[in-house]
Amino acid sequence: MNSINWKGILESLLFAAGDEGLSMKQVCSVLEIEEERAMGILEDLMQDYENDADRGIYIVEIAGTFQLVTKKSNADYLKKLVESPHVSFLSQAALETLAIIAYKQPITRTEIEHIRGVKTERPIQTLASKGLVKEVGRAEGTGRAYLFGTTKEFLDYFGLKSIEELPPLPENIEDEFAQDEADLFFEKFQETLESNE
Repeated sequence: MNSINWKGILESLLFAAGDEGLSMKQVCSVLEIEEERAMGILEDLMQDYENDADRGIYIVEIAGTFQLVTKKSNADYLKKLVESPHVSFLSQAALETLAIIAYKQPITRTEIEHIRGVKTERPIQTLASKGLVKEVGRAEGTGRAYLFGTTKEFLDYFGLKSIEELPPLPENIEDEFAQDEADLFFEKFQETLESNE
């Protein structure tokens, strides 16, 4: 039992929990140990972070949950990362979603998901947080879904005066998004991204 790396496991759990954090009850439940023991492991881990000036993260307790947070002394660098819409920080899912929004805007999340064939909530959040897309209105009809479009920052980043300057796509892609056509669509958009870097 002593060979179990409790601190390492707890660190992994806190990392995986992200902004949600973990309550002491959750820690006890997952590790299957008593609260006193869990608190001891947590305090040891907190001490490790505190005693090592080279670490960029530490643990805080916020509203009864524990979470990993970044050190305030690194805030300037984190700000640069968050504010930069550089393509290298976009996942394949985010790139595909951005391509669809750029060429088909205004478009609802449901329409994007129909084209991609998978959920797109997270890629849209990523693109919005980087200032590349935004809500531009509401669709007509039941539910009045949000419509998404690109931003001025999107145009600035890709050196475009307007959305009309996006390179044209083959007409059949505009008409129907069969899988091979969708792949061509994403490939063409990625080439455009790379040529503007």
